[in-house]
This record gives sequence, structure tokens and C-alpha cells, in this order.
Amino acid sequence: MDNLLPLIRNAARALIMDEGRILLLRKEDEQGERFALPGGAQDPGEPLAQALDRECREEIGTSVEIHDLLYVADWFKPRQTDPPSHKHLVEFLFRCSVPAGYTPVNGYHPDKHQLEVVWMELERLERIALHPRSLASWLQRIQEPTRKVYLGLID
Repeated sequence: MDNLLPLIRNAARALIMDEGRILLLRKEDEQGERFALPGGAQDPGEPLAQALDRECREEIGTSVEIHDLLYVADWFKPRQTDPPSHKHLVEFLFRCSVPAGYTPVNGYHPDKHQLEVVWMELERLERIALHPRSLASWLQRIQEPTRKVYLGLID
């Protein structure tokens, strides 16, 4: 891949589902509206679970209970640089839960371009700009007993 930024970053993401809905960040920039899972980059010396909880407090305004690791994947995230570049991320997707009665709210340090936190009905995932794009298809296979944990390269 051309124009890769030099460092590989670990990123932990929270899959938070409740009654047929998924918790997502709604973002908007010059390329339009998109949705993403809460979470983000692991800092050096920070355990992965601690990074995920910190990112959730920053983005969705609450700590999460981390359950099991669902997927690991490599992702070359497009960056809006001149010239265009990509950042290599290793994404760790964990099943998580929020405290009972949680109401979606931006945390104290939301993501760049983050507008709000929303509960999204699962049946709408195929019709929205989900980031990464392949997330909707993963969710359809999440209950398969023989699913792979390492997905390889995703888009």
C-alpha cells in the first residue's frame, strides 16, 4: 500500500447492542455523514481494555463493561492528507455493555467530527454510511459458532 503513515496503531472498539439496536457515533465532515463504533487508539503502555474504557468515557460519556473479544482485523484507514495517505490500524472489537438506563450523550472529549451518539436499529445498518463499511456484514455472522476471530484485511 502506498503512502502509509509510519506507525501501526492498535484500536479498540465497543460493540454495544440493546433490544435490536446498536450504539453508534454519528459524524459529519466535508465527505458527508457517517457512523462508527465507539472506541479508538491505544496509547503506549495502556492495556487494551483500559484504552477502550477511556475512549468510551471520552466519546459516549460512560464507562463500559467489557465482555468478550469478537473480532481482530487489519484496516488501512484513509487519511485526508496531501498527498492522500492511509494509517494501518489493528482493530479489536469487543462486545460491551453500558449501565442500565444509559441515554446516548457525547462524552467530555468526542471524536473529531462527532456530532452525537445514537441508538441505531440493526435493520438500518445496510442503508447508512457505516465506518468501516464491512461492519454490517460482520454483525450478521456474529452468532455463528464457527466464526473466525481474525478477519484479515477489512475495508
